[in-house]
Amino acid sequence: MIDGVAPVEFRVGDRQSFSKTITESDISSYAGVTGDFHPMHVDDEYARKSRFGRRTAHRLLAGGLIASVLSTRLPGPAADLLSFQLEFLAPVFIGDTVTAWVEVTAWQPTKRLITLRTDCTNQDGQQVVTGQAVLSVNLFLEGGAARGSVHSRSPIG
Repeated sequence: MIDGVAPVEFRVGDRQSFSKTITESDISSYAGVTGDFHPMHVDDEYARKSRFGRRTAHRLLAGGLIASVLSTRLPGPAADLLSFQLEFLAPVFIGDTVTAWVEVTAWQPTKRLITLRTDCTNQDGQQVVTGQAVLSVNLFLEGGAARGSVHSRSPIG
């Protein structure tokens, strides 16, 4: 540590997660903020006639849960998102509890780049989103250890 500044350290396999139950309010708020009022998300009658038979959450709402993990837990606030790729595998419904997971797959300290696998699962363990994120990381954080230096090995999916 240099004068209260700790180096950021990550290991391949480091993992963090965040879980949230999706509510009607989440969908309404997301629609209001983004302007995405697609009837699949906001119209019960329209959604009943769809292949899913009911309303679904906006797909990027699950992506937002991943972004929450990236910005607050791993790698945390010392990082800037450069690339975020997502594949949507299954719908998320009102009442689903979605867990967003990130896992370090590569850490290049000389380039300050971290690559993470990103996944979301629902309460039944079904994978609903998969993807990858690449972030640029500040090499030092003021005030102590970086959030990314916490080594968690919880399973994805």
